[in-house]
Amino acid sequence: MCWSWPLVSVLVLCSLLSVGTVRTAPCQTCRRLTDRFIKGLEQTANKNFGGGNTAWEEEKLAKYARSETRLLEIVEAACDKTDFDCNRLLEQIEDQVETWWFHRQQEAPDLFDWLCIEELRLCCPPGHYGPECAECPSGPGGVCGGLGRCEGEGTRLGDGDCVCDPGYSGVLCQDCADGYYREKSSNHTQPPCSACHHSCKKCTSPQDNKCLDCKPGWILHSNKCVDVDECGTELARCPSNTYCFNTDGSYECRGCDQACVGCMGSGPARCKKCARGFRLTGAKCLDIDECSERAIACPGLNEACINEEGSFRCECAEGFIRRDSICVENLPPTGPEKGLFDDMTDDEVLVLQQMFFGVVICALATLAAKGDMVFTAIFIGGVAAMAGYWLSEKGDRVLDGILKGR
Repeated sequence: MCWSWPLVSVLVLCSLLSVGTVRTAPCQTCRRLTDRFIKGLEQTANKNFGGGNTAWEEEKLAKYARSETRLLEIVEAACDKTDFDCNRLLEQIEDQVETWWFHRQQEAPDLFDWLCIEELRLCCPPGHYGPECAECPSGPGGVCGGLGRCEGEGTRLGDGDCVCDPGYSGVLCQDCADGYYREKSSNHTQPPCSACHHSCKKCTSPQDNKCLDCKPGWILHSNKCVDVDECGTELARCPSNTYCFNTDGSYECRGCDQACVGCMGSGPARCKKCARGFRLTGAKCLDIDECSERAIACPGLNEACINEEGSFRCECAEGFIRRDSICVENLPPTGPEKGLFDDMTDDEVLVLQQMFFGVVICALATLAAKGDMVFTAIFIGGVAAMAGYWLSEKGDRVLDGILKGR
């Protein structure tokens, strides 16, 4: 039977999966789930059913402390909404959680031990590792001598080897690692390991003159480790167009200057050969100014030469732009073509309108003279309209003159 858990149902479909699938979940997920479950137990410890007659509900429905109501409240908050692994595992183990809640709490109060270690076999007890929870290597100080950790401890993974703390080595991390020495102790306890001088592989104290063996890139001389200059020997291997730069205990391959083709050091004065666009001037490879040395560096019309380090480029001269690989004059954009009457004044337009109207009237007069009543009517109407228009214009001017005292 599947639980009606709102949070879980949002993330995965409620279904029973095989134990083999459950075992693929990491121990950390099971630990996270049980920790949140125990936290939910603590947060609901003083709650009850709430509402109505609590005493009657607890009597009829069993105690809230072991009720399904409380279990569902805890389960809904057991995983974050974004923790997919936790929600998936919780969906897979609903039967086991119900079994522990209703039947095993008394005899197995530690949910993590019962669920993650015994039931699901995802984890191991402390100090154990691997599929069969084998015991981790231990010494006087505990697991890995107290100076390291057991690989896979607490999980069903790992090989159980000791991963030692910095400065320690060995099966149980009881030896000093390279670059460390054992301090002297006045009591009977095991003294710690401390760091040697950075050049020493083995030493008796931290000073640079107490070395017994040196790290790679150093050579022992009178108990001191002296840096080997790989650049002055055949030990350095640098690719073409780089040079060797010595460092403490090693060396670096650094790029040559752009003026060089091969070099022996930094800068244009250490070139083996000058690169194209550079010329040996004195002891340095210096840039050639092609713009001043060439008669016609840029053969294109209206082009200007721009010198660059080791080269030059051709650009259009000022006032020109490149169009289809040719430099043309950069003229301002022209507007749309003007119409026939765009440059005419309002008075000139009015005169043209009156002339056109006059031509129409003349044509109508000719037709009216032939006795056509339709055209006669149109002619009389046109003359009347023109007369009215002229008189109104004239009248306005006369009236305007009277008002201004003319």
